Amino acid sequence: GWQMGRALVLIGCLTAVVSAAGDTAQAIPGKPDGAGSYDNLVILLQEFLEWRSPPTVNGVVDYSPGAVSQRRAELRRYQERMRDMGVTRWTRAQEVDYLAVRAVIDEQDFILNVTRPWASDPVFYVDQMLQLTFVNFPVSGQDLQDLRTRLQAIPRIVQQAQAHLTDVAADNADLAIFNLTTPDGVGHGHPYREVPPAGVIGWYEDLLGRTREAQPDLTVDVATALGAVKAFHGWLTSNRGRMTAPNGVGKEALDWFLKHAKMIPYTSDEIVTLSQRELERTWASYALDRHRNRKLPELELARSREEYHRRLADTDARIRQFLVEEAFISIPDHIPTGWEEMGFNVPWIDRGTPPNFWEQVQYRDPSPDHLHAVIPGHRFDGRVEEKNAHPIRGRLSFGDRREGWAVYLEEAALLTGLFEDRPRTRELIYVFGLWRAARTLGDVRNQRNEMTAGETMAFWKEWTPWLDENVSRRYAYLRASPGHGLHYTVGSFLVYKLLAERKHQLGEEFVLKEFHDDFMSRGRLPVALIRYEMTGYGDEVREFWNHVPLSALKR
Repeated sequence: GWQMGRALVLIGCLTAVVSAAGDTAQAIPGKPDGAGSYDNLVILLQEFLEWRSPPTVNGVVDYSPGAVSQRRAELRRYQERMRDMGVTRWTRAQEVDYLAVRAVIDEQDFILNVTRPWASDPVFYVDQMLQLTFVNFPVSGQDLQDLRTRLQAIPRIVQQAQAHLTDVAADNADLAIFNLTTPDGVGHGHPYREVPPAGVIGWYEDLLGRTREAQPDLTVDVATALGAVKAFHGWLTSNRGRMTAPNGVGKEALDWFLKHAKMIPYTSDEIVTLSQRELERTWASYALDRHRNRKLPELELARSREEYHRRLADTDARIRQFLVEEAFISIPDHIPTGWEEMGFNVPWIDRGTPPNFWEQVQYRDPSPDHLHAVIPGHRFDGRVEEKNAHPIRGRLSFGDRREGWAVYLEEAALLTGLFEDRPRTRELIYVFGLWRAARTLGDVRNQRNEMTAGETMAFWKEWTPWLDENVSRRYAYLRASPGHGLHYTVGSFLVYKLLAERKHQLGEEFVLKEFHDDFMSRGRLPVALIRYEMTGYGDEVREFWNHVPLSALKR
């Protein structure tokens, strides 16, 4: 049995290497053989991306049944054009681009026909209300006109919500009611206030107070908007009893979404198995490191903004030196050399409450999220992509590639020696990893309606040191498109898989820096598609060509 298995693996590898040698891809069942050219695909994507943001009238999108039906019909025309592409005659790289474009169109199909946030999720409307309250006064000219338009749109947004929220998920209703009246306890992206305003309503009251002093001509518009937001809260609380729809999309729909809209080569059952194993592995690594470090002092929280910023500056310098000296990845010339210009995710906030989860980690040592979110993670990644002029790859960004790369970097840096002189920081890397694994398990079970949001939060807090109510709440409620919580751990699985296969293919010719640079150069496409392009292995992509229209699902 073992010899037969080994022979099959060798045959598979040889087949893949042979197919990798040819530039033009082999015909695979399900691949379109129509009239459309690659240039037609580029034009289609450009039109689709413009279409994807629905038009607004006086700051409000129309989600009436007639408007939604029209959007569905327009989407079907894009899908018909996709089926008429001549992909059988294209190169492997062009095939990959086709599948990525098909995925973003399928994602919109899923939103229009399955998640339907305008009908199921009050937070969909609440999220449209908050940002404008952060405005800095004074404003004038076009900025003033734009602000007035947005303020005057708030009552119409509330009217839309009350008309169209006919199938509300219970968890979504509770989160909307909470967000309207209670600070989220995290505050990232919010202007600093010594006493955080009480939810969205509190931010409108804050805006009204500032308007009376700095921009009195807007007072009536702000007061009217505040009244509408309060009325929406009253409507939600009085109608909460009938808001009993399930929060998740169900197993069959989730599996379709993973394969078609995300190009993830695993079913939700496989993701549960893999993520459970990852949670156990990471907890075991954490336990072993805690034992190894038992005679060392614990890491202490920074005590001031100045101390935290000193730690950030030191972390940034250390990571950059490591990337260069250990030949980890190339740093292009246009990447800023300073940490302040690059930015960072976790600000210093003086709270009356204990630090939240992110702060518990980052205030001790900023390394985990600096790798993940600054360099060579998100901010570095984003600045590299800003230079991507490719007409398709420069315009798409998939979550498993963004988040999978960022999570991979955390433990990859640990394994290549970044923390040899900081053993306690290794523990923080594992805390980040086990949070992502627990989060994936919770997200899948929540979307399959096996756990409520509250049960998901309880599960996460049980398995994640320092995880607080506020951070867990922020992630327990999945928005219009499921999958965000899956991207982290599952994306990292796919990056590690590609690393293993590339090392196996190239043997002693494998160079880590070249691998990372090559991976980054291919854009933020699904990792499974990057794998096909880099290795020539076509097993996962062959499944993607077996395209099942969403309309064929039993719902």
